[in-house]
Amino acid sequence: MEEELKCPVCGSLFKEPLLLPCSHNVCLSCARNITVQTPEGETPVQSRTSASSDYDYLDMDKMSLYSETDSGYGSYTPCQLKSPNGVRVFPPVNPHRHCSLTCPLCHRSVSLDERGLRGFPRNRLLEAIVARYQQSRAGSASASSSSNAVKCQLCDRNPVDAAVMCEQCDVFYCNACQQRCHPSRGPLAKHRLVPPRVKPAGGGAASGGASGCSGGQQPPATARKPATCVDHEAENFGMYCYSCKCPVCMKCLDEGKHAKHDVKPLAVMWKQHKCQLSQALNGVSDKAKDAKEFLVQLKNMLQQIQENGVEFEACVVAQCDSLIEALTRQKVKLLTKVNKEKEYKLKVVRDQITHCTMKLRQTTGMMEYCLEVLKENDPSGFLQISDALIKRVTSSQDQWVKGALEPKVGPEFDLTLTTDSLLQTILLLDFCQGKVDSGPSVPAAPLLQLEKCCTRNNSATLAWRVVAPSANLIEGYILELDDGNGGQYREVYVGKETVCTVDGLHFNSSYNARVKAYNAIGVGPYSKTVVLKTSDVAWFTFDPTTAHRDIVLSNENQTVSCNSYDDRVVLGTAAFSKGTHYWEISIDRYDNHPDPAFGVARINTMKDMMLGKDDKAWAMYVDNNRSWFMHNNSHTNRAEGGITKGATVGVLLDLTKHTLTFYINKEQHGPTAFESMEGVFVPAVSLNRNVQVTLLTGLEVPKNIKP
Repeated sequence: MEEELKCPVCGSLFKEPLLLPCSHNVCLSCARNITVQTPEGETPVQSRTSASSDYDYLDMDKMSLYSETDSGYGSYTPCQLKSPNGVRVFPPVNPHRHCSLTCPLCHRSVSLDERGLRGFPRNRLLEAIVARYQQSRAGSASASSSSNAVKCQLCDRNPVDAAVMCEQCDVFYCNACQQRCHPSRGPLAKHRLVPPRVKPAGGGAASGGASGCSGGQQPPATARKPATCVDHEAENFGMYCYSCKCPVCMKCLDEGKHAKHDVKPLAVMWKQHKCQLSQALNGVSDKAKDAKEFLVQLKNMLQQIQENGVEFEACVVAQCDSLIEALTRQKVKLLTKVNKEKEYKLKVVRDQITHCTMKLRQTTGMMEYCLEVLKENDPSGFLQISDALIKRVTSSQDQWVKGALEPKVGPEFDLTLTTDSLLQTILLLDFCQGKVDSGPSVPAAPLLQLEKCCTRNNSATLAWRVVAPSANLIEGYILELDDGNGGQYREVYVGKETVCTVDGLHFNSSYNARVKAYNAIGVGPYSKTVVLKTSDVAWFTFDPTTAHRDIVLSNENQTVSCNSYDDRVVLGTAAFSKGTHYWEISIDRYDNHPDPAFGVARINTMKDMMLGKDDKAWAMYVDNNRSWFMHNNSHTNRAEGGITKGATVGVLLDLTKHTLTFYINKEQHGPTAFESMEGVFVPAVSLNRNVQVTLLTGLEVPKNIKP
């Protein structure tokens, strides 16, 4: 994780990090060094190479981004000084001139307004993680250290106390050894020499620390002040502008800066983004686990290739010796080909191990960093970096999809040496590519492509391929899944496609899947079994395809209202037949005391009447004072207490106990509403034009609710 916490300019741990518009960070002092002056009236150059960047930039009032083709001139670099990390730095600039700053990672340039660097928000969340990391590392070093004295590592006899340490070389030098072995010139001029720190008990070099810290002791963590608005320093952040993707204070809203923007409560967006980041991390964690297993497979393949190579060499030697003198001249050539094939396979596998190990290290570091971010309780600080982290985690997950976890070569040597040739053709003897065909047969077992097999919500996607081209034509494939409880397999797909998505699975269930191929000869063997786990909780929205025509959906189909004074029904996109599921509906608007209804229904329930009036819906309808349960137009269990604007209605569908229970503001409302719930149920709501509600999903059952 340490690489995530280092400044790209100075190469040391961040100190007073600033958050740039591109979501990258630099130290405050480094930002001063890379700030440049631009000619009067002109704008900074944006690197051409950044055109393919995945970052989105905001059209802000006080910052403008321009491309090189817009500005009409090249980069303006007044000096050639560079930092120890290889990034060009510049002397301090006149604050009254036009200035710009270029991100050292994505090379995006941004103009500074009259506030200068104070216009960039300080990344307090990253600063807290760096401080926590320094304290943890200092504690480990203190526990394992045996002495505060650090000795030179290059003295031949009786080493003296070290005077400096090179952060890049990670070696301690005394003054004499430093002048002799590490002069400050040539390629070593860019290295950073710092005072020595505490030596670990093992006698090796101490690990590098953050620049600006004079000793191994770190100051104790202190409580951070609440985040304040950049424009109104006395105001704390309270809302989040979804359009600008930044926290705002109430004064910003009062001044009308975000009048037409989609503004939401800070706590709601904080919780939503934490859920998104956690869900994305689950996918990356699974890929990292697969990568570890893949590395074990590759390392085992090294030994297998070695053994197969030795065995194949012995076979070649035996066959060549049996052909006496005529085969002697060909034996060397044949062995050379075998060794070349073996070395090629070994090289490919070793390169793949190195590449996969590097990716896994990067992914693991990013995961540790994200887990530290998730521990933070600062909503505004979290939301400053959450979008970029979600993109990075998603992008990291995509890296493992593109055939990264599939061996590029196999352990087998697909070469056959024939000994039936006539003596006159011995000089032309050579390997025959591939295995000898023994005649028509059933297809071989397909290979499930694990990097392409995945689940989303309660759907599973599986992909497979043929292990090797076969002379026997494959007519199709048969995909089978069990029932999610380790029961019998059943066919879910028969056809020629090699990718299949299966919908309507149970939530929080593990399914075993296998596939086999068939042709005119018969059905081939099954592939290896893959286990796919569906989502623990249900994420769904309102379904526009089944909603009544008077229903109006917005907010990515999560908010619903109605154009009619009559009650209209809208269903959810998820269907449940197993497990325990909980979701909530937030009351956004409530006028003239209507009585909306909330509950579950069959997919073919009536859409032009209140929910629960037919025999295909089970609901609670409620006004501002009381509520009733209703099914098949039968009203039961009147309960006092109603809803108002801002209230939440919870629905708990427990298909393990076969019950349906309702909650208002986290408190159970009335007794258990319905029992003996059997079959497939879809979340449902009915309302008229006096009500607007928003659906909240992906929720676990609250701890105070006992299902």
